[in-house]
Amino acid sequence: MIRSPKAAPLSARELQKKLHDLAEPSTAIILQKFFKTSPGEYGEGDVFLGIKVPPIRKLAKEFAGLPLPELELLLCSKTHEERSLALMILVIQYARGLTETREAICRFYLRCKINVNNWDLVDGSAPYILGPHFIDRDPAPLRKLVKSPRLWDRRIAVLATFHFIRRRQFDLTLEFAATLLSDSHDLLHKAVGWMLREVGKKDVGVLTDFLEKHAADMPRTMLRYAIERLPAEQKKNFLTKRALLKRKSTKKNRSNHR
Repeated sequence: MIRSPKAAPLSARELQKKLHDLAEPSTAIILQKFFKTSPGEYGEGDVFLGIKVPPIRKLAKEFAGLPLPELELLLCSKTHEERSLALMILVIQYARGLTETREAICRFYLRCKINVNNWDLVDGSAPYILGPHFIDRDPAPLRKLVKSPRLWDRRIAVLATFHFIRRRQFDLTLEFAATLLSDSHDLLHKAVGWMLREVGKKDVGVLTDFLEKHAADMPRTMLRYAIERLPAEQKKNFLTKRALLKRKSTKKNRSNHR
């Protein structure tokens, strides 16, 4: 009886070779501009091979069984597409995994989150790993992240609540939105506004109640994202409320400095 040879174990090195074979330098230039990799920008120093999402997703399905130690090699890479691929595989493994596997993936994600460091990496992973993991657990780790000085930690916390919203559990999203009203980064304004808009898709009354309390204090980008699907008259009212408060605040500051 002839035995078939054992399949070679999956490895990060093999995946890296496949990714580098797909590299397109002209696309890399475009992606580095799009993801703001210049000095002082939020993606400073990130390196791109120039690979679009569909081929990376195809590799993720092909290598979905890659073990965590090999995934860590990819996730710690300086190359954006390698980190993206690692996170896509983690999402697949979490969705398919039993409780013990999911626990290990969540611990791994939180331990390696320093490498989840651009908005596409956050948005493609946090709602599908941390969201379902903490939906029926104490969300203390997410509360810790939302108060982190690191931009991407805060965005991870906010995007994790997307899963809560899908389950019509809005409290954590609203809590984080209120916490981040004074956040200085535009990428957080967009993320919070987006999640509030998603709340409104499920229950517009919950959204408008939040806006009645907080619209006047919200950054303009956050508010615009949140009200995007509301009727024109409601949009105008909330924008006007915010503008009036800003004018009052400006006048008060001027008088205090006289």
